Amino acid sequence: MHSAIQLIELGAIILALGLLGAVANRFSISAIPLYLIAGLAFGSGGVLPLGASEEFVAIGAEVGVILLLFTLGLEYTAGELVGTLRTSAPSGLADLVLNAAPGVIAAFLLGWGPVAAVAMGGVTYVTSSGITAKVMGDLGWLGNRETPAVLSILVFEDLAMAAYLPILTALLAGASLAAGATTLGIAAATIAVILLIALRHGALVERFVASPSDEVLLLKVLGLVVLVAGLAQQLQVSAAVGAFLVGIALSGPLAHTAQELLSPLRDLFAAVFFVFFGLHTDPGDLPPVLGAAALLAVAGTATKLASGWIAARRVGVGTTGRMRAGAALVPRGEFNIVIAGLAVAAGINPQIGPLAAAYVLILAVAGPLLARAAVPVARVLQRRGKRSDQAADQAQTDGDAAAVDPPDEDGVHGHTLRHAEEIP
Repeated sequence: MHSAIQLIELGAIILALGLLGAVANRFSISAIPLYLIAGLAFGSGGVLPLGASEEFVAIGAEVGVILLLFTLGLEYTAGELVGTLRTSAPSGLADLVLNAAPGVIAAFLLGWGPVAAVAMGGVTYVTSSGITAKVMGDLGWLGNRETPAVLSILVFEDLAMAAYLPILTALLAGASLAAGATTLGIAAATIAVILLIALRHGALVERFVASPSDEVLLLKVLGLVVLVAGLAQQLQVSAAVGAFLVGIALSGPLAHTAQELLSPLRDLFAAVFFVFFGLHTDPGDLPPVLGAAALLAVAGTATKLASGWIAARRVGVGTTGRMRAGAALVPRGEFNIVIAGLAVAAGINPQIGPLAAAYVLILAVAGPLLARAAVPVARVLQRRGKRSDQAADQAQTDGDAAAVDPPDEDGVHGHTLRHAEEIP
């Protein structure tokens, strides 16, 4: 009987996702906000809570993030990744400072203390790689010139999380500096090994998973990605980083075939991930913290737009590309909730959880909508810039004329006044 209820719930969830996706396609909007709102409606404290299928949805959500980042990694080679990271370090550091600052400042203003400030800095800092990858894919931005800059920011953030999470965990537990340093060293070594395999032995990985049978290739690739992601997470590294680097290791026709085979699975489990996020947010906890969350969301939107603008400008991208880059980085998601959950579990402050949930929910919904508006906004900015340039040119022309024809005592240029007198 229990399994029958699970099947009914799963079928209802997947069917509802399909219907919401159809609505989104009908109005040419991203389906992500609709998936999140559906999760709120059917989660804890929602209209019709679902419980029987919760474990499957939780695992499916993890697989969704892993597949999103793996397929994102397939777009680029290991050489491109290393080159981009080398050139994007200043952008990554600017992103870190700009976006951690609002959370740190908010924690101190609320009187939560330094450990809570470290946690809140992480909550406001990191972009949701899953949502960003989905948005960029939906809007057809993966081939744009600014995309490598956006990806470099995402990778920098994930690598920063690999260093940050062990430090935060040690602080929350009151652990010694030596214990925190050991955990951080293990995380760094894990990333180095995976990246080394991707760079030096990508051909071996390709030969291992290659197969003339699509079925065998699908099973090998999916198994390898999930296995590496799980091992990375077990060693205190983001599962998303492990999956991304496996995607980097594959290239050429094999990468193209793997992407085609895994795309349907990616879309299914990615939708489950967004629903899962909403399922674990109790709507009743949100109203008391909405004001603070909204202020943080405004600040977080501005700082991410600035981060994307800086990163895209450094690679010579124009105004439209800079706006797209900034908008793509706005959504927050999985990491932010994990960080807040760690802080709440450690007893730092119970309000961190609802505040982080409201903050993430606002930006997870607003991010995809802002991304769709990025191009029209950029066009408005470009038109205003052209008018400003024209006004500056006109002012320069008037200035040159003034040097030749000085003004009369009443402040009017003589040639202008004479010209006005000639008008009937």
